[in-house]
Amino acid sequence: MGVKFKDITNPEPIEMKELEGKILTVDASNVIYKFLSSMRQTDGTPLRDLNGHITSHLNGIMFQTSTLIEKDIKPVYVFDGKAPDLKKETQEERINIKKESEKKYLEAKEVGDVVAARKYAARTTHLNKEIIKSSKKLLDLMGIPYVQARTEGEAQASYMVSQNDAWAVVSQDYDCLQFGATRMIRNLKLSKSNSKNLELISLEKTLKELNLTREQLVDVAMLVGTDFNKGVYGIGAKKGIKLIHKYGTLEKALESLNETMEVDAELIREIFLNPNVVHNYTIEFKRPKKSQLLDFLCGEHDFDEKRTISAIKKLQAKTAQSSLEDWF
Repeated sequence: MGVKFKDITNPEPIEMKELEGKILTVDASNVIYKFLSSMRQTDGTPLRDLNGHITSHLNGIMFQTSTLIEKDIKPVYVFDGKAPDLKKETQEERINIKKESEKKYLEAKEVGDVVAARKYAARTTHLNKEIIKSSKKLLDLMGIPYVQARTEGEAQASYMVSQNDAWAVVSQDYDCLQFGATRMIRNLKLSKSNSKNLELISLEKTLKELNLTREQLVDVAMLVGTDFNKGVYGIGAKKGIKLIHKYGTLEKALESLNETMEVDAELIREIFLNPNVVHNYTIEFKRPKKSQLLDFLCGEHDFDEKRTISAIKKLQAKTAQSSLEDWF
């Protein structure tokens, strides 16, 4: 979910063409979750093969990623590791929401309300070990690099951008700014009708416009509420900025409000400002393994062979070089 910073950022519109030749880190959990939520039958059931295995995520990864590659946009997927202990409460809340949505989905399905059934079914989406495992296998066969994060995938993806190993993070969550991503891309979709909504947010520009340091931005986030703390009731992003401008730090702002935090602020600062990330990752784009891709997608998961071959051709056309250096 991330921090609610929409009202204080000033994104710039950007065209897909401007992303050509650029490496983008992709929050894998975020993207795969969207594939699982949106790629469903009319009654809300996810796409499945003849053996009942869910394939919505494989469909999204294969066909949308191959289209990005065809456009000379180079995605690197970053997978979540173990979430920080402070995120436990947020995770429990999300589980409860999914349980409630599951109940409403079954009720809607029973009375034949297809629209409601699909809406609530999308909210029951969750990632499991099998979905992550099959996603990584598919990326390997496609020749698309991925990195396994130690903790938050967004932290790892943002770190790679901050080190200039990628140009921007693809994510919907503003947490990337707190994690230090110099650029983030929102609303990356492949249909022409949605290309107008593509947005670029610059960390440097955002901090300058808000007259904040990154450390102060993190303090504002804690006032508003993050995945690791609830925040102060009634404090939104704009009010949080005013408080930090006036008092300088979170602690002084809380004192002025006669409020306290239920968790140690330093622990949250550490998560955002000094995240536990992998430093020795490798980014290498390889040729797709055509025969193995066909066996995996068409043989094991009943994908349409003609459409799959078309996607493989897109991958082959842009991955003739074997290493990252050849892309520059």
